[in-house]
Amino acid sequence: MAGNSFGTLYKLTSFGESHGKAVGGVIEGVLPGTVIDEEYVQSELDRRRPGQSAITTPRDEKDRVEFLSGIFEGKATGTPIGFVIWNKDQRSKDYGNIKEVYRPSHADYTYQSKYGIRDYRGGGRSSARETIARVVAGSIAKLMLKQWGITINAYTSKVGNLKLEKSYKELDLNQTEENIVRCPDQEMAAKMIEYIDQVRRDKDSVGGVISCVVGQVPVGLGEPVFSKLHAMLGSAMLSINAVKGFEYGLGFDATHLMGSQHNDEFYMDGDRVRTRTNRSGGIQGGISNGEDIYFNVAFKPIATVLKEQTTVNRSGEEIKSTTKGRHDPCVLPRAVPIVEAMTAMVLIDAILMNKMYQ
Repeated sequence: MAGNSFGTLYKLTSFGESHGKAVGGVIEGVLPGTVIDEEYVQSELDRRRPGQSAITTPRDEKDRVEFLSGIFEGKATGTPIGFVIWNKDQRSKDYGNIKEVYRPSHADYTYQSKYGIRDYRGGGRSSARETIARVVAGSIAKLMLKQWGITINAYTSKVGNLKLEKSYKELDLNQTEENIVRCPDQEMAAKMIEYIDQVRRDKDSVGGVISCVVGQVPVGLGEPVFSKLHAMLGSAMLSINAVKGFEYGLGFDATHLMGSQHNDEFYMDGDRVRTRTNRSGGIQGGISNGEDIYFNVAFKPIATVLKEQTTVNRSGEEIKSTTKGRHDPCVLPRAVPIVEAMTAMVLIDAILMNKMYQ
């Protein structure tokens, strides 16, 4: 199977399945001497782990990371950093009834067709449990980004039809972690939580949008042809399970404007070139211009619902099937740190690419 690595100079290769012994990875490109704050890495994993609230899956995994290599006396040595997170609370018996069944909108059929074999327990390699490795690599990337003062803040901005109408500049993003849905507007958060809980009781699922803001971005990140910064961010986001769309800046709303309305006019702020507006989302010509980068990531309702649905089995028979197991009614709260992690990996990779020119 190809496609298990992400990044060019800062690179993650992940391994593991949802119901296997462990999930882990190898990170390359960590600058020697980088302080590896293992408590911080664990805190980021805690934001992603299951069982953290009433609106997430009750699977009880502590997701404790164990580093195997590349760190000495609390600092990166510059060699590959290997790590593992052991799975502790699998209930593989919950998936026995789908061994021969293709669950609607899952990867069951495509995996079976492509490889001739699949791990039906929790989706195997196609499970979002793989994103544990991304959060570890992303948290170390965040530690590296601190020296440039770059900040990354993602938050839930839409659940179903419940949408934050305020721009990120009108919000206090420090409030994001003050509620279990990770929405910085407490009034809207309460509505979202109530709605997700109702969806859970109805044995269904719901999607939405995670917004992300990157501040203090230096000018010049991104390569202007096939590796445009927004293209790399889009690739990173679209690789996350359940993601169906990505837009940066005004995104699709820009199609309603004329060029004269959409253009960001330049002005001088002391000796710094700035833009009066930021409809471009901090990226022009595929290269960061020093303004905030902001983008939206659309997540579908997860395919696993605890309702009877029509499908087919491996014998080609049309049947009725009901999925068992423990699942999130909405992935957004746990996906916020994943979006931040993938953003951090893209940015540190772009910074390391820029250092090649220096």
